Amino acid sequence: MKPFRNFIVLITSLAVLALFGCDQSQPPQSSPNQQAVPSPSPVGSLSIVSGSENSTLEPLLQQFAQQQSIGISIKYMGSVDISLELAKGVGSQFDAIWPASGLWLSLGDKQGVVKNAKSIMRSPVVFAVKKSIASKLGWDKKDVTVMEILEAVEKGNVRFAMTSATQSNSGTSAFLAFLSAFAGGPEVLTNEHLNDPKAADKIKRFLRSVNRSSGSSGWLKDMLLKEYLYYDGMVNYEAMVIEFNRQLPPGQEPLYAVYPVDGISIADSPLGFIAKGDAAKEAVFAKLQEYLLSPAVQDSIQAQGRRTGLIGMEADPAKAAALNAVFNPDWGINLSRILTPIRIPAAPVVSEALNLYQTAFRKPSLTAYVLDYSGSMAGTGVEQLRKAMRTLLDQRIAKEYLLQASPEDMTIIVPFNSGVMPSFEAKGNDPQVLGELLAKVEALEPGGGTNMYVGAAEAMKQMKLLAESGTYHSSVIVMSDGMSEGSLNQFQTLIGGTNMGKDVPVFTILFGDAKPEQMKAFAEAMSGRMFDGRKDVVQAFREAKGYN
Repeated sequence: MKPFRNFIVLITSLAVLALFGCDQSQPPQSSPNQQAVPSPSPVGSLSIVSGSENSTLEPLLQQFAQQQSIGISIKYMGSVDISLELAKGVGSQFDAIWPASGLWLSLGDKQGVVKNAKSIMRSPVVFAVKKSIASKLGWDKKDVTVMEILEAVEKGNVRFAMTSATQSNSGTSAFLAFLSAFAGGPEVLTNEHLNDPKAADKIKRFLRSVNRSSGSSGWLKDMLLKEYLYYDGMVNYEAMVIEFNRQLPPGQEPLYAVYPVDGISIADSPLGFIAKGDAAKEAVFAKLQEYLLSPAVQDSIQAQGRRTGLIGMEADPAKAAALNAVFNPDWGINLSRILTPIRIPAAPVVSEALNLYQTAFRKPSLTAYVLDYSGSMAGTGVEQLRKAMRTLLDQRIAKEYLLQASPEDMTIIVPFNSGVMPSFEAKGNDPQVLGELLAKVEALEPGGGTNMYVGAAEAMKQMKLLAESGTYHSSVIVMSDGMSEGSLNQFQTLIGGTNMGKDVPVFTILFGDAKPEQMKAFAEAMSGRMFDGRKDVVQAFREAKGYN
C-alpha cells in the first residue's frame, strides 16, 4: 500500500482537479460546433448541469436559493453529455458544472473555461454483494483483490449488475480501477497498458461476467431493489449501497461493500464555474460553493451517505454513533480504512480506454429496435426517427457519444404498424453493413395503425436463443407515437409467458401522442425504463441504448 502521505497529496489533487494530464487543444470533432456566447442570464439566477447522483442533494441547493432570494435551475445529464456540453466552452448554456468526477472536466474542458472547481463530497466505487455471499467467500474478513473478484464471478458465485463505462461515471471509475489492477497496478495507466494482451484478456473476462447493464447509477440501484431475487450484487458508489440498504424491506439481507484493495476509484464530485466574464454571477456561484462546503451543510451531505473531508477519515468520537448509523460497519463500511485510489490517467488515455471498452472489451450487445411506422408518424415523426437511428447506426456519429458497435454486437430492426412489418438484422460493426441496415430503415414509409405489443413480441421471439445463451447484454427498445392497440397481456401471451424480461428488459420511448401510463407500465413490467422523447427523440434513443 502506498504511504499515507501520498494519499493525502492525491486527495488534495482531486480537490483542485490537478489529477489529469489533459491537453488544451481545440474541441474534438465529436463535440458540437463552437457557439456564440449566449446573452447573460439574470444575476439573480444560476443554472447548473449536474450528474444524476446529485439529485438527492437538490433540496440543499433550493434552501440556499431561498436564503439568497435567487433562482437555481438544475439539469441532470449523463457523464458523456456533461463532457460534450463543457466542450462548447463559453457557448455552454449553463453557469456551473457538477459532474460525479473531475475526469469529465478533464475530457470536456478543452478550452479551459472551468474556474474554481472544488470537490464537494466523495464516494468510493465498490463491489457490493449480499452479506451472506461476502461471508461465504471470506470477503468480510480480509482485503479482497480484483483478481479474487474475477475468479468469483467466473465461477458463478456472484450474479451482479454494473453501469456502462461509457455512459455512467461509476462504470467508468470501476473499469479504469479494475483495468489498472489487471495491468499490475502501475503508477498510472498509459497506452502501453491498454495494449497489454494479458490485461485486456482479464478485463474482458470481468466485463463479460456482468449480468445486467445500466446507463445510470441511481437507476441501477432502483432496479436491483425490484429484482433483488435475481441478482447478488452491484458495482456502484458506496453512497448508492447505503441508499440501497436503507430502502430494503424488513427481513432482507443487506449488501456488503467490498473495497478492492488494488482497484479503488473515488468520485470526487467537483463543482466548478463556467467562466464567461460575468463577475456578478461568479460571485453568486462562490456563495453557493461556500455554502455547500460549510460545516453544517457538509454534515447534511454526510448524513446522506456521502463522505466529506478526507477519505479514510477517523470518525469524530462525538459523532461516532450518528456516523455509524449511516456508514454502517455491518454493511462492510469502515471510515477508518485507508483507501488508496488509482490515479486517473491523462485525458487521451482515458479516451482510448473508453473506446476500447466500447469496441473490444465489453460484453456484446443484442439490441432489437421496435419502431413505429404507423400513419401518424408521417412527416416530422418519421424524419426524427430516421435521425435517431442514423445517430446509432452511423458509426462516425455513434462514436461522438461512445455508443459505437463492437464486432460481436447484434442489431435487429422490427418495424410495426397495426401488425409486424418485415424485419432486418446486422451483425458486428462494419460501417458498410450498418449503413445498409440504416438505408433499409430510412426507406420505410409510415402507414396503418399502431400495435407496439406485437412488434415487441416479434423482437423477443427473434432474440430468444441468443439472449438465453448469456453471451449478450440484451434489450428491446420500443418507440411509439400514439395510443397502442393490444395490451400487455397480449404481449405476454405472444411470448409464451416466459420470464425473459429479467434478462431482456424492454425500454420504451415516449413520442408524439403516446400515452405515458401505457409506455411506463410496459417498460416496468419488463424490468426496463421509459424515456421521454417528446422533446428530443434522438436523445431518448441514445439514453436507452446506453443501458446495454
